[in-house]
Amino acid sequence: MAPPRLCGTPQAVWHPQAAQLPFALVSVIESALQDVRYYNISFDENGALVTLYTLEKFHIHAQSVIAKQIGIYEPWTQNVKVSEEQIGWKDGKLRRSQCSDNCFPGYRKAPKTGYPSCCYDCVQCSEGEISNITDSENCIQCPDMEWPNKMKTKCVPKAVEYLLYSDGISLFFSSTSGFFFLINLLILGTFTLYQSSPIVRANNRSLSFLLLVSIKLSFLSVFLFLGRPVDITCMLRIITFGITFSIAVSSLLAKTIMVCVAFKATKPGSSWRKWLGVKLSNSVVLFCSSIQIIICMTWLAISPPFQELDIHTSPGTIIIQCNEGSAIGFYSVIGYMGLLAAVSFVLAFLARSLPDSFNEAKYITFSMLLFCSVWITMIPAYLSTKGKNTVCVEIFAILTSSAGLLACIFLPK
Repeated sequence: MAPPRLCGTPQAVWHPQAAQLPFALVSVIESALQDVRYYNISFDENGALVTLYTLEKFHIHAQSVIAKQIGIYEPWTQNVKVSEEQIGWKDGKLRRSQCSDNCFPGYRKAPKTGYPSCCYDCVQCSEGEISNITDSENCIQCPDMEWPNKMKTKCVPKAVEYLLYSDGISLFFSSTSGFFFLINLLILGTFTLYQSSPIVRANNRSLSFLLLVSIKLSFLSVFLFLGRPVDITCMLRIITFGITFSIAVSSLLAKTIMVCVAFKATKPGSSWRKWLGVKLSNSVVLFCSSIQIIICMTWLAISPPFQELDIHTSPGTIIIQCNEGSAIGFYSVIGYMGLLAAVSFVLAFLARSLPDSFNEAKYITFSMLLFCSVWITMIPAYLSTKGKNTVCVEIFAILTSSAGLLACIFLPK
């Protein structure tokens, strides 16, 4: 018996698997397909015939029927391919077997009420969702740290927002802080050079030096607010400014107290003379500053500030900011500075009518009035902003209040 031939070939081709079929079945298949030429005939695992089906259009012409192939059907892909040129629709429009068009990625199918299930609308995915396949039934929610791209076909990392060193407002704040730092340095150098002069000695030389150094450090604290915030910078921001500015305001309070004591001591037989000297002024500065230091250390020990990633305020953006940790600690630091400024303002205001030789109280009054105005305005602005806008409000308050002290106290001299 000759080996069986493989079906679908014009010539006999030996195939080793064909020998496993019964000889009678091979003969039947060969006789049934003997007219097939140059086609691949195959069967699936269930023995079903896998082949193409042609789609034909019957056209009546001159009392005869002409069959014309217009397309094919592939059972294994369940696709129908029709030639638009060959089919020749009467109105020239392509007929569709679908009620609705396919929904592209980025959209989902929304069923139409009262229509068959194949009829639907294509609805774009909601904010924060994507679809990455055609005819998606549902959209997929992006993870918290990601956001859809413009086409809503995939999730991409969210943009990060914080006050960059290269931002225009950062460059402005940096240059302004640097300018006032140089002015402060120039004044400090002048006071050092002429420290034995009557005007420097009359304005309490040690307190003036301490005030200039603390204001200088306040200007430098601005740079802690720039750049990507981390835990250590979050802790140093307000605490550094709070302590340095408390020292500055304490120095002004000590100056005001010394002005009042000096005026009282000019009267004959006055008991205020024993309070004259550096001990009183140093004690005032040390005591008032120590309270602020205790507040800051308690704040750091209980609930210190830390870096926070805000993913909810601005959709598609991660705002990197500092969380105060304890709102009580934050407002205690600000409130204590305000208390020192208020006491200094009241004492300086009461001492404003002293003789000209003690008229420094007038400048202290103006400086404390400016300080209180800035920080009272800053609080609602601070609470109503988020992200880098909040940082800008803080920097503006620091620069304005520090520059106000420098201008009101030292420029008149």
